[in-house]
Amino acid sequence: MENRPRDSLVTYTHVIYGLHALSVLIGVTSAVTVAGSFLFGLPSIVAVIMNYVRRSDVHGSFLESHFRWQIRTFWWGMLLSLAVWLVSIPLMLVLVGFATLPIGIALVGLWIAYRVIRGWLNLRDARPMYA
Repeated sequence: MENRPRDSLVTYTHVIYGLHALSVLIGVTSAVTVAGSFLFGLPSIVAVIMNYVRRSDVHGSFLESHFRWQIRTFWWGMLLSLAVWLVSIPLMLVLVGFATLPIGIALVGLWIAYRVIRGWLNLRDARPMYA
């Protein structure tokens, strides 16, 4: 990854992290969960679309790892949330699922917040992500 990216692409990547951070903030400050806001909220959906639209433009630069990190955060968050639901729903028959669902979704939300913060800090320092 030798190519130095254009400043406009660095700014573009900051905007994507900002949109993801907005989704996390909405999840923290409203009745929705962080995971729910991140996966189904407009800011993060727009951010992931932005990742896919400009993905080829960052190829060979350190921003490529950030795009991979952001895209994987979204899709792994979706997969983990689905897994929590799939495990919790049958467990609701024995009442345990009523605890595993909110705890599991909260943990997915913490993981998402960590990934957004860690990625944005690395971008600020012009460091790649090891995705």
